[in-house]
Amino acid sequence: MAGEGVDIPLESMAELSEALGAIIAEYENASSRTHALTEAIGRPQGRGSLQSAAEDFEAKWDDKRETQRRHLEEMKKRLDEAREDWEEADAELARSMEASE
Repeated sequence: MAGEGVDIPLESMAELSEALGAIIAEYENASSRTHALTEAIGRPQGRGSLQSAAEDFEAKWDDKRETQRRHLEEMKKRLDEAREDWEEADAELARSMEASE
């Protein structure tokens, strides 16, 4: 046998949860930057076709971004629940071992 016990990477799970939270926040704030993007593009050579293409892309991407954000939130929720359950199980096992000594 390689070793005794189970090593659950609780710290890594917490770091991943934090990273997912940051990604979710970026997704939530992304559409608010669309106006700044189209303003930065401007109207090169007096034509607005590039600006219109950027607006069109943003409109289409916005729906997909919302779907991905919801999936990330669900992933984060499940990760947090799993980490909490493992922490609780670990604490219960520790109490059980202490009581039997």
